[in-house]
Amino acid sequence: MKTESSKKTIVVLTGAGMSAESGLKTFRDADGLWEGHDVMEVATPQAFERNPELVLEFYNQRRKQLKEVSPNEGHIGLAKLEEHFIVHIITQNVDNLHERAGSSNVIHLHGELNKVRSTFDENLVLDWTTDLNLGDFCEHNHQLRPHIVWFGEAVPMLDHAISITEQADILIIIGTSMQVYPAASLINFVHEETPIYFIDPKPNVKASKRLTIIEDTASKGVKKVTDKLLRKD
Repeated sequence: MKTESSKKTIVVLTGAGMSAESGLKTFRDADGLWEGHDVMEVATPQAFERNPELVLEFYNQRRKQLKEVSPNEGHIGLAKLEEHFIVHIITQNVDNLHERAGSSNVIHLHGELNKVRSTFDENLVLDWTTDLNLGDFCEHNHQLRPHIVWFGEAVPMLDHAISITEQADILIIIGTSMQVYPAASLINFVHEETPIYFIDPKPNVKASKRLTIIEDTASKGVKKVTDKLLRKD
């Protein structure tokens, strides 16, 4: 059995396609609409200032939806990789399906649905699994808001994600177009010799000596990559 120090490090970048099989939708799949809403009306600081009730209700519905879905085989497969590798998951998704599948090291670049934070102190973050309403205040008597990185806001976890990506012996990209910045820039921080596996049913990249494309869903693609890595292992 391998010791922790002898295990290779896998870094996994996941996007909306990772959770699509679980039934969670992404606005980028539907002409800029997310569950029927223009994202600029529910995912910007200006939208929250203009119509906080709409924004809060939108995320309340997303939170309820999350309770109704389960991790898919892709999530579970990534969690099982921890038996053989050190695995870090960097996700653009705000759901908790990676954690529910058993993954230990998950960085959420764009925030988390089941957390809220103070509008007074952004570092005051609370776990929250029920509805969030106007009048729900933090300890400083200020309104709480979804702990989501909205359009136009900084990505506070980016530097940590970069430092993790730099450690990758293997990089796996799943269900993301790699067109959304700054998340898309992470691929630039892996070493030149690091092999990259790109899993997507409609890949928008070209294969190369170091980049292997697996044109498939997250569940099937993760199994294919896992089988390949374990043969090498």
